[in-house]
Amino acid sequence: MGEFTVVGLRVVREAGRHGSFSAAAERLGYTQSAVSRQIALMEQAAGQALFERQARGVRLTEAGQVVVRHAEAVLGELNAAQQHLQDLRERPAARLRVGAFSTAMAVLVPTAIAAAGRTRVTVREGLSPGLVNAVARGRLDLAVVTATPLESVEMTPLLDDPLFVATGLGHAFAGQPSVTAEELRGQRWIAGSAEPGTTLLGAWAEEPEIAYVARDWVAKLGLVAAGLGVTVVPGMVVPALPPSVAVVRIDHPDAVRTTSVAHRGEHEAFIELLKDAAAELAIQVRRRLSSHFA
Repeated sequence: MGEFTVVGLRVVREAGRHGSFSAAAERLGYTQSAVSRQIALMEQAAGQALFERQARGVRLTEAGQVVVRHAEAVLGELNAAQQHLQDLRERPAARLRVGAFSTAMAVLVPTAIAAAGRTRVTVREGLSPGLVNAVARGRLDLAVVTATPLESVEMTPLLDDPLFVATGLGHAFAGQPSVTAEELRGQRWIAGSAEPGTTLLGAWAEEPEIAYVARDWVAKLGLVAAGLGVTVVPGMVVPALPPSVAVVRIDHPDAVRTTSVAHRGEHEAFIELLKDAAAELAIQVRRRLSSHFA
């Protein structure tokens, strides 16, 4: 049995993301034969198939999904190490290292950074559990997250972020103030994964029909705007949505996501800026929603 390699992990991750060896080759700048060779070596190391070969592209097997999950963690740590080393070369001694999940980077975190003035801020985007661990290990000074903190990490609440359904302007929901779980049944969903439990789809979407899988938000919203399905978006991204997309509040008690700052009892000034940004964000969300009914 062979060994997993960094190059192989990158290849498996890209092929899994895009459902295509040729797409992975294009994204990574490899030949398709090089990608196929790396996949073969990784499957040899895993001792089982990582992809199901289909008529149009490929699909991760259960083993492939396991490898991709661990690849995300390994490659994320390597990227963080590279960023850390680059910071040591380029930055002055004083700086603030901030982590955030992707949608917090749409409006919330940039607003706080802009208000920080001369403070040098570096940003790391990632998943909440990994960001909390990075704060605990001293690799980040603070992080905007949705995860439960570790014992060594303090958690300061920022906002209870409501979840919305994003639709095309021609959808029957467009213009409604809210939508119930019953009304959502039978909708065609656009999600970041074929597994509903790993997405924002919650109890209001029982046995959802996932029509399209798109990890990138630009792709998701493009599919939504074209009327090909609906998706769930957190309130904090609503002000950044294009005008071709309408949003409707989900009328369900679980349709809210608590967002907090993970830190170690320091950097109170920037945390206050994040709180101010959260308050301003809530105002922007209300304005966006009121524009639908003007």
